[in-house]
Amino acid sequence: MMTILQPPSWARPKGFSHGIAAQGGTTVYIAGQVASNEKGVIETKGFGAQFRQALKNILAVLAEAGGNPEHLVRLTWYVIDKEEYFGAMREVGAAYRELMGKHYPVMAVVQVTGLVDPDARLEIEATAVVP
Repeated sequence: MMTILQPPSWARPKGFSHGIAAQGGTTVYIAGQVASNEKGVIETKGFGAQFRQALKNILAVLAEAGGNPEHLVRLTWYVIDKEEYFGAMREVGAAYRELMGKHYPVMAVVQVTGLVDPDARLEIEATAVVP
């Protein structure tokens, strides 16, 4: 049995789900999240600020399944510019520690030539296991 995870105040996405919880353990698959607000609009421009919002979005979807940051087991980052990523490490690190603490799931960072939303500097997808 699967449950679609849709934070109640968010606009419904078209063509995907923000998250799916698979019952029986519960494995949670979180769709790639960009720095959009609850209305689906990206308001921030800088990489660090976009990272903070994308991670907050992941945690909001995870909370719909009763999960917390420590339940994340995988994050895959897609970045437009790896130099921009490296240049924002201080801001990214501060946001990560604030939102995730010292929990470090497996991660991959992949440079891509573009994302569907032209205002996005990165997109992150996640998998979690909620006991």
